[in-house]
Amino acid sequence: MMDVRLVEVDADNWRDCAALRVEEEQRRWVADVTYYLCLCTYGGTWHPLAIQRDNDVVGFLMWGVDDDHSRWIGGLVVDATHQRHGVGRAAVIEAIRLLIAQPDCAGVALSCHPANQAARSLYAALGFFDTGETAEDGELVSRLRLGDAQTLAGIEGPDEP
Repeated sequence: MMDVRLVEVDADNWRDCAALRVEEEQRRWVADVTYYLCLCTYGGTWHPLAIQRDNDVVGFLMWGVDDDHSRWIGGLVVDATHQRHGVGRAAVIEAIRLLIAQPDCAGVALSCHPANQAARSLYAALGFFDTGETAEDGELVSRLRLGDAQTLAGIEGPDEP
């Protein structure tokens, strides 16, 4: 597995996060990281994480908690120069590990634009399933059941009766 770490965004790395850029055709599906950082700072829901590989910031994601105690992954951005190397996949798996370790986690959810086939394929390969729900912004919601998340993260869940 690729050595990818998720670290808090702080005074030392926020500029590296803000400098991340995706391929031009992907800009219709993700916002600039500066927008996501503002959501995290002023929105009250999201928490920012830098994606590091070899101590370099190569991506960004944010996470939040929903009313049903599910954890959400949002704003996943991998810099164009680091795409197609497994960074996104490794970052989502690390995020799942982090989120399911939190108390009362009911599962993991995310959303993506219906036309973003690369993201939808990645999430489906990790076990996320389309729910038929639509997020406020029109994105399709996918969820990962807690047991499936534990298996993916290599964590033993509670014994089934």
